[in-house]
Amino acid sequence: MENGKRRLIGMTPAALKEMVLALGMPAFTAKQVAQWLYVKHVQSIEEMTNISKLNRQRLSEACEVGALPPLDCQRSKDGTIKYLFPVENGKFVETVFIPDDDRATLCVSCQVGCKMNCLFCQTGKQGWEGDLTTADILNQIYALPEAERLTNIVFMGQGEPMNNLDHVLQATEVLTADWGYAWSPKRITVSSVGVPNKLKRFLDESQCHVAISMHSAIHEQRLRLMPAERAQTIEQTVQLLKQYDFTHQRRCSFEYICFGGLNDQPLHAREIVRLVEGLECRVNLIRFHEIPGVDLPSSDEQRMEAMRDYLTKHGVFTTIRASRGQDIFAACGLLSTAKRQQQS
Repeated sequence: MENGKRRLIGMTPAALKEMVLALGMPAFTAKQVAQWLYVKHVQSIEEMTNISKLNRQRLSEACEVGALPPLDCQRSKDGTIKYLFPVENGKFVETVFIPDDDRATLCVSCQVGCKMNCLFCQTGKQGWEGDLTTADILNQIYALPEAERLTNIVFMGQGEPMNNLDHVLQATEVLTADWGYAWSPKRITVSSVGVPNKLKRFLDESQCHVAISMHSAIHEQRLRLMPAERAQTIEQTVQLLKQYDFTHQRRCSFEYICFGGLNDQPLHAREIVRLVEGLECRVNLIRFHEIPGVDLPSSDEQRMEAMRDYLTKHGVFTTIRASRGQDIFAACGLLSTAKRQQQS
């Protein structure tokens, strides 16, 4: 932080213990701080009333809770809300709250911009401007006005989670640990284009759901859409996934943006069936949302339904994802803070 104080949000009990001992406080204070943070979600150290006044003062001199409220919000006609959060490097990220009957999902960001430069993604056009800290990631949840309503979190906002894996894993640890938010990992989905070594490490170290950005099952075509195909092909990614068990609660899904006449034909559906054969998974078909300077057509409803029906008939559970927040540029692939960065 600019004031030199450490942010408490994101710290584990072990890190908190090391810190309180260094400040001359008893070790059990760490457990108290963790409870105030992750169970009671306090906004200030002064609210931690079972810690002595002297120790609260010591804490306040060195630390702060570190909850940074959103600077702006935009509300869609469908109820979706897009928030703009400040992050530690002086930049900003966008976060999307998506209410849906008894469910409420938060789409969080893990980087400012993204290195992947997928042809169809507005975030990729921004380029990469830095990784978020664990505190920056968790702050999108901690400081969210609707935080108490959340049922699910998806790491599908700005950035490639595997390229900021340490902080993503630390954030999901806080969210799922008994001492933290105590969420089931089944309430959290982490997306990826498929990054060598990093995706395997995530699968080994986390029990959260995984969602792979596929968008084509054909190597040459996916390479044109997604430069990351060069580093790890979709074939290699699926072969890796087949080494893990998704037959119980943990889920594997594929995100597939449909481009009219480009990747939504019978050939493409057959290739998906071939690719995922033997893997317990689901496919989410997503309508393409146009972005400036990119000449890609959007698939129509009839073509997407035909693709869904073919995949379902051939044993691949498939849904067409409803577009949310398109009118406020909150839908899939539309998040960007490039303009805000230039103004600041």
